[in-house]
Amino acid sequence: MNTNNDFNLLNKKVVYDLTPFTHLDFPNHLSCIVWIAGCELRCDYCYNKDIVLAKNGKFSFNDILSFLDTRKNLLDGVVLSGGEATSVDLVEFCKAIKLKGFKIKLDTNGINFKHIKELVDLNLIDYIALDYKAPKYKFKKITHTLISKFDSFIKILNYLIKINFDFEVRTTLHRDLLDEDDINFIIQDLNDRDYQGIYFLQNFLDTSSNIGDIKSSDKTLNLDKIQDKNNNIKIKYRNF
Repeated sequence: MNTNNDFNLLNKKVVYDLTPFTHLDFPNHLSCIVWIAGCELRCDYCYNKDIVLAKNGKFSFNDILSFLDTRKNLLDGVVLSGGEATSVDLVEFCKAIKLKGFKIKLDTNGINFKHIKELVDLNLIDYIALDYKAPKYKFKKITHTLISKFDSFIKILNYLIKINFDFEVRTTLHRDLLDEDDINFIIQDLNDRDYQGIYFLQNFLDTSSNIGDIKSSDKTLNLDKIQDKNNNIKIKYRNF
């Protein structure tokens, strides 16, 4: 039974926008993307500046649930993204999505450990894309937030590995922010933690709304220098 607080949250306009269809964002699933407003990080390469800085959205969770009623047997998945989806309480929303028969993918920076763990422990999430923003020694510079947020990210990374959850790790590449040594550091870290999934390296997208107001670098990463052959991490590239 929903409480008044649950009802108020489901009716609050926290969804910045809705992408009604994608076949790319949730592996092996036809989905929609729910873009949730707000994020604690200010990553220089983030191309969703408008979503990150937004205080309110166009839609409520109940609006999205009504939309999903029209997509039964057409879609089978819902991607929760942002911004940072876990910047708001997702439990009741995810429960309602699950009752409608949809699978849920969560895109997250991983800094809200307790919230993400709760969603996982309640079996409300089917797949996670976890952003490894930078090595700890560059995390504060790139994300413009407290270094303690990196420690929270590591906690959820370790937890997902420990329980053998279905998830991927991904990093956005921009030559002026991360170089080959930084990427190899992350690869070695994932290897040392016994990460078994795929590590996706995503090419920076040059848009008019990048938070750091940066453009594509004239310098490119030497991909031949990435991935020490002494580890077991599987790497795939996106947008190259």
